[in-house]
Amino acid sequence: MRISLISAVAAIIVGVAASSGDRARPFKECVERCTTTCLEPLPLDLRLTGWTCLDDCKYTCMHQITANVMGRGERPRQYFGRWPFWRFLGMQEPASVLFSLLNLWAHVRGSRALQRRVPRGHPMKPYYTTWSWISANTWIWSAVFHTRDFPLTEKLDYFSAALTILSALQYTVIRLFHLYPQHPPDPKRATIRNVWTAACALVYIAHVTYLSVLPRFDYAYNIIFNTIMGMTHNLLWLLFALPARWSLFRRYPHRPKAYRPAFVGKVALFVALTTAATALELLDFPPWGLVIDAHSLWHLATAPIAIVWYRFLIEDASDESWRDVRVRSTSLKT
Repeated sequence: MRISLISAVAAIIVGVAASSGDRARPFKECVERCTTTCLEPLPLDLRLTGWTCLDDCKYTCMHQITANVMGRGERPRQYFGRWPFWRFLGMQEPASVLFSLLNLWAHVRGSRALQRRVPRGHPMKPYYTTWSWISANTWIWSAVFHTRDFPLTEKLDYFSAALTILSALQYTVIRLFHLYPQHPPDPKRATIRNVWTAACALVYIAHVTYLSVLPRFDYAYNIIFNTIMGMTHNLLWLLFALPARWSLFRRYPHRPKAYRPAFVGKVALFVALTTAATALELLDFPPWGLVIDAHSLWHLATAPIAIVWYRFLIEDASDESWRDVRVRSTSLKT
């Protein structure tokens, strides 16, 4: 689930235009020799995933040099801003692809659970459902990006991640400040909700436009943007999870601030887990067996975190306090 600092830090790994490995003379000379003897056509899996002779030569030379370096007991170098990985069926980072698909499964599973278990007329159900679809889309593009790193797949991955974070922040403000549609309608709340939603849309459009028109992708800005959005989201929910005597929110409609069901504690668990997962990105060690690195482990960690979050959303929406007739616009029977 990309609603945390880790979704921003992830950009660092691919944000380097060049690294010591690809700048080294032995690598450049190896690639030059290889391209003069490259045989086409390449195997089917490489052609299907967009590899060229030059790409294949860079991959081959990278691993030849890495094998020699590791044979001497030295630390492998990075190439083009990333560690050397063994490819599989044309995928550049197969572990990250696999774990991205695991996250996709977690969100599809969570979306189905939302449809089954959240009451049909619940005012937050459309927001949670939309966010689950946006999140699933994000992990599709994450899998595509880690299969083959092109400028287009990179942007689709980053832009999808930003949309997921902003969508989560949008529904969070609507949920915590009770701006969702109510019965009878509240014009003031509706206006605030519409203005807030429009502001989120404009911020996202501006974000994508800025990163698209630049001659070179601004990784530093992308990190700052996602960090601010993600940390704001997590901070709001952490305040929501405070003990009853410190509560800053009226958590549930028409209930006192002291009303705090036990499952609210899962929010604090979610924040703690996402914070712990951040450390995986900060470690950035050479991949184990040239397959598993810190970034792929982050992808692995976010799948169970997503499951925890969906369970909370469902329990939160199922609380009896939502059954007040002043809140619902339609029947809350499943």
